[in-house]
Formats: sequence, structure tokens, C-alpha cells
Amino acid sequence: MTFDTQRTYLSPPEISEEDIQAVVAALRSGWVAPAGEELERFERAVCDWTGAAHAIALSSGTAGLHLALKAVGVQRGDVVVMPTLTFAASAFAAQYLGAEPAFIDVSAQDWQMDARLLEQALNELTAEGRHVGAVLAVDLYGQCGDLCQIRELCKLWKVPLVEDAAEALGAFRLTKSGERRSAGRWGELGVFSFNGNKILTTSGGGVVVTDNPAYARQIRHWSTQSREPFAHFEHRETGYNYRLSNILAALGRSQMKDLSRKVERKKAIFETYRAGLNSCSELEWMPVPADSNPNYWLSCMLLPEDGGITPEDLRLHLESIHCESRPLWKPMHQQPLFRGRYSLLNGSADRLFARGICLPSGCGLSAVFQDAIIGKIVKQLLV
Repeated sequence: MTFDTQRTYLSPPEISEEDIQAVVAALRSGWVAPAGEELERFERAVCDWTGAAHAIALSSGTAGLHLALKAVGVQRGDVVVMPTLTFAASAFAAQYLGAEPAFIDVSAQDWQMDARLLEQALNELTAEGRHVGAVLAVDLYGQCGDLCQIRELCKLWKVPLVEDAAEALGAFRLTKSGERRSAGRWGELGVFSFNGNKILTTSGGGVVVTDNPAYARQIRHWSTQSREPFAHFEHRETGYNYRLSNILAALGRSQMKDLSRKVERKKAIFETYRAGLNSCSELEWMPVPADSNPNYWLSCMLLPEDGGITPEDLRLHLESIHCESRPLWKPMHQQPLFRGRYSLLNGSADRLFARGICLPSGCGLSAVFQDAIIGKIVKQLLV
């Protein structure tokens, strides 16, 4: 196909022949339901990569966020503090439990939750008599935030920290002592997504990781309908049908073998965009602090403030060559559903949404297609 007739998607899955054979082998094993050795092997592979003691594979990252917040004790009427610049699933998970999401702006230094504003929010919410059930830190666009500081604040305030690492498998940030710590390993629990657009996919799926065996047992129990260990079906609390299937786990385990290469490929795509668009000097890119190693899930850039071209203009321009792009996440405080909720803002998220766009970043993006995308952007910006 030519570039003019083949659509270029934002972050399509990359499926190898080995992945296909892994799924076929799992089908032939007869373990089609949410049980089987592929499920256990996939969980072990996630533990091996992240260093977590326990991993529980679930039907989605959203299911993982729901059960992670439930595990740390979030209840109806609590507040869950999270960045305003995130996908809505972060806030939905709090609402599933009857809790209220409270939104904190992001830092211009890394586009992640601003730790200074978090401290202010914890002070304000406590002064108002609100109970903060958890802080939900989000690793936006595959980069860990200032989790050393966020973790210290949570310990000081005795508030559980849950890490929404849905977009960040393969990323890490350095601790104060200079050790590499994987995304998902900074709080009591971490949650990854394996949706079709993530760096690895199980078609749909997610994983919760933790070092706490009690949390792991409880989440595994809830995710299998809270079934008690009897021959008959007995239930003593509400459960959920959240377990990942053995078939999808086989795909995930196969993909895990290639994670390092995928991270390097994503980084190369990001650097190619930045180098190719160097002539457009007023463009800005997601900042990467010296102690951060993101997985570069999506290549995100900001258009000039007064350049006369909006992200929507550029998105439509790229559609002319059948190329998908997308604005940055619309901040939660701007969403109609969350109008009037507690928000502590510094203007960063609003600016990022107004000027930001995500470019095609799939591992299978060819050099020819990427050069064509860069050429279209240069032509649009330098008109």
C-alpha cells in the first residue's frame, strides 16, 4: 500500500509471529477460561521485570485501579487526590468506590503531578475535615513523576500511595540513592494497562503489582468473584469478574520478552521527531529530567503559543495523509462530569491541553512514514 491509502494509527499494537504462535499454543492447551499456566507465567514475567513480589493479571487497567484503591481502604466519602492531566479511568476508579476525585495540576518540569501542590492540597483538604483515602500518582505518557517527593509526602500524611503506571511499563526513575526503580513500584500498589495502544498488549488487560502479600491475596480473591474455597459456590463479600484469561496472558508473556527493544524503539521514534522538527525552533517536547527514563509511550509536542496553528489544525492537516494524531488528555477539571470538584491549579495542564498533540508512535512506524509525517508538520508550521 502507498502512504496515501494506508492509515497510520497513533499507537497500534505490534504483533510478531512468535506472539501468534504463543496464543495458538495456549488455545491448544485447552485452558481458555481465566486460569492456566500462561496466566501464572505472565504474572511471574511482570514480577521479574519490575522487581515486584506479586502481580495479579486482570481484565483491564481500570479494573486494577478499582481494586488497588479498594485494597488500601478507600471508602465512600473519601477523597482520592490525583493529577488533573490524566485519562478519565483514574477518576472513574475512585468514583466506583463512592469516593471523590480531587485534582492537582502538573509540573512544567516533567508534566507529572506537582508535588508542591500535592502538599498544599493535603493541608487544605485536611483543614476542611476531608479524609484523604489515597493519593493516585499517574505516570503520564510513560514517564514517572517526582515520586520520591510524593512518596515522602504520603508517608508524612499517612496516606496510601497508589501508582497509576498504566502508560509506563518499561520506564523507571532513580531513587535519592541513585537506584533504578521501575514504574509501578513506588507506592503500596502499582497498576499497568495492556490495552491495544500500550507499549505491550494483551488486547485488553492490566496487572496490579505489590510487595504486600495481603493486598495480593485480597485483590486476587476479589477479581475471581470473591469465591470461597469450597466445592460449591460460596461468597461472603462482593466480588468482580476481573481476571485476565489464559489466552490473553499468553500474548502478554510473549510480548514481555521484547519489552527492552520496544522501549528503545519508542525512544528512537521520539528522537527522530525532535531532530526532524528542529527547524521549528518554538516547538516544545515532553521534558525528561536527568533521573528519569520514560518508555516514550507517545511522542508528545507543544505547538507555539502564538504560532497561529492549533493542535486541531495540525490534527486535520495530518488526516489529509490518513495519519492519526490526538490532543493531549483533556484535564479532568475541564470535564463536564467533574465540574465543581476540588482542583488546585497552576495553569500547566490547561496550557498543555491547549497546545499539545500526540504523534504516531507505534513501534512498527516505518522511517518512510515518519519522514512523511515530519515533512507535513514542517510544511504546516513554516507556511
